Amino acid sequence: MSGKKLTDALKGFDRDHFYTPTEALGIVKTVAKSGFDESVDVAVRLGVDPRKADQMVRGTVALPAGTGKDVRVAVFAAGEAAAEAREAGADLVGTDDLAAQVEAGKFDFDVAIATPDMMPLVGRLGRALGPRGLMPNPKTGTVTPDVAKAVEEFKGGKVEYRTDRYGNVHVPIGKISFEVDALKANLAAVLDEIQRAKPASAKGRYLRKISVSPTMGPSEPKFALNAARTFSPLACRKGKATCGNLLTFTSLSW
Repeated sequence: MSGKKLTDALKGFDRDHFYTPTEALGIVKTVAKSGFDESVDVAVRLGVDPRKADQMVRGTVALPAGTGKDVRVAVFAAGEAAAEAREAGADLVGTDDLAAQVEAGKFDFDVAIATPDMMPLVGRLGRALGPRGLMPNPKTGTVTPDVAKAVEEFKGGKVEYRTDRYGNVHVPIGKISFEVDALKANLAAVLDEIQRAKPASAKGRYLRKISVSPTMGPSEPKFALNAARTFSPLACRKGKATCGNLLTFTSLSW
């Protein structure tokens, strides 16, 4: 978003005011002006050091209202497991042939799942799958002998999350066409899961900033949420770096 649309979007709320999540999600819907059904994303800044292995936050969460998109699933499996994956609705199923497609640069899928016995094959695709966030991993439930269940879960609204190099987590929570209550339910599920996944070694404030925005909406920090259980106005005075320069939630009370 740029130019007049961005200017108009920024006029839709008070940058120095603190909003509830319900109000903020409502405003997110009003500033989406792209003309298509944009995704709504949440970005969470965590108080972790992603350089330390024991502070890497990663996992999956089932969105109660779904993602609003048709998730394409590829499954590396053979024999009976491959048949079960196809029956569950997997878009691509294979072994060496599927690996050849990946090596050729064909990534016609959003999620990759593999049975444990396929990991020696899939491991060789790490350089291709890893940077795209598609590498199967036991921690996210994408390396499993029960591929049928995994396919159904990801088709039904299960999404992956992980911290990036700066300690941020980005998760889609639905579409602009969703009702506010549906977006709220998905947002609550994501925040609950991230709270549950807090590393024991993380010190200090865990949820530093939480932002929601439409795909084509105002850029980071978008709509910031003060995730502290008690809010201190001193932490967000005008001009302070800790004060989001867009829309701010008051707390985790909905």
